[in-house]
Amino acid sequence: MTQVFSSPPRADEFRELVRKRLDEVRTSGSTRETVTVEWNGQPLHCEVIDCPIGSVFYNPGTHRIRAQRSHDAAKDAALENDPWAGESQDYLQFLLKADPAEPNRRDPDFDKLLDSLREFGQNDPGLITHDGILVNGNTRTAALREIGQQTLRVGVLPESFTWVDINAVELSLQLRRDHRRDYSYINRLLAMEEQASLGRTPDAIAKEFRIRVSTYQQERWILSVIRELIDRSKSGGGTALRLVDFEDHQEKLKELHRAYEKLATVDPDRADVLKELRMAAIILGFAKTDVRHIDESFRDKYLSRTMPAGFSEPAAEAAAVTVPGLGGLTLPRASSAVSEARALNDKVLRAKAVVSSHGLAAPEEDRREAQEVFSGAKEAFDKAIDAAGRDARLKKRKQMAPARIADACADIDQSVVELVQARASRSLDEEAFDEAVIKLRESLRRLAQQAGRGSPTPGAGVAWLLEAVALEAS
Repeated sequence: MTQVFSSPPRADEFRELVRKRLDEVRTSGSTRETVTVEWNGQPLHCEVIDCPIGSVFYNPGTHRIRAQRSHDAAKDAALENDPWAGESQDYLQFLLKADPAEPNRRDPDFDKLLDSLREFGQNDPGLITHDGILVNGNTRTAALREIGQQTLRVGVLPESFTWVDINAVELSLQLRRDHRRDYSYINRLLAMEEQASLGRTPDAIAKEFRIRVSTYQQERWILSVIRELIDRSKSGGGTALRLVDFEDHQEKLKELHRAYEKLATVDPDRADVLKELRMAAIILGFAKTDVRHIDESFRDKYLSRTMPAGFSEPAAEAAAVTVPGLGGLTLPRASSAVSEARALNDKVLRAKAVVSSHGLAAPEEDRREAQEVFSGAKEAFDKAIDAAGRDARLKKRKQMAPARIADACADIDQSVVELVQARASRSLDEEAFDEAVIKLRESLRRLAQQAGRGSPTPGAGVAWLLEAVALEAS
């Protein structure tokens, strides 16, 4: 849902300043600068003024850093309580400068923006409300403040705008293809979720975000899984994973969704096992190419051999679920394979939350125990993934020669069609065609030599090849 914030301090004073500046612009007789935004599907032209940069406030509801707010739970709670306080605005400024995936690091893109502003100044105006809240240009304002700029060029939204209007305008601006700095992945997911909470249809949201409806449904599934994992990662002491912990896993999460959906139509339980194990591998930090080796057979063929005994035992056997109002109808409990995979993933999630806890001082004993669990799980997955990878490479080598023959057959079938067409139009180069057939004969001869080795009882295909080459040679 769209969050509604109170007016910032000295809002009346800032509104009066805005009115005076707008009156000056309108009565000056010079060319008036405007910035155009989209609102309710129509262009809205906002007049541009100069205002003191120290008087504007960062937008606490901006989509740009919504996921990153979870970086520090205590500061996020303070920001929620009073978004206009100095420490809250300082926290927003810190996040605007930070790397979206790792807020403890400074974002290189922010430094590029800083250099551009230092060299060329502010080219495009920002956007503010009459209360002095930045709707667009939060990051630019942080950069301009860092280089000591005293004023800021901003377009002014209509005084009647609500927080729903503000969020809609910010979203439309940030989704333009010419914006300077993209939303991070999780912030895009949160923005879609917010639009859905306002009652917008999937078709409308997909159109606004310039994606297909199927992609929108995929993104909603991914966010729901992330929220579920964050909830499951909670343990004593208040530690839990954060939204920002999933920023770098976009492609892995998309591949997981595709694999899950494909398998779920055939075997939902195996699909759930696949989801749990792949998510555990993602949390453990494995690369995309490694995670791909985790398929529906991974647990039984590889992980069961490397995982320490008892690691994935469920805490308790889940009972069958009785559906109220349906005469005692019960739904079957999750299979043991699903329960074990879920228990394994829960241990990994909670260990990761403790090991990487931010802003919370977990007891040293808990942290040490969590590190042992995390390291043990990672070692077991590493060995299992390595074994699965070796088998995959071996399988690929076994299939390469047959696949090449299949490709060659497709090419020959296509050449038959093109031969007929060339002959019909009397455009066939007979000499070139004859030379190509001679090369084919030599290739088949070499293939027969290798195919006949080490096979006392060749199959029908190889037997035909050997006979055909022998007849041609005689």
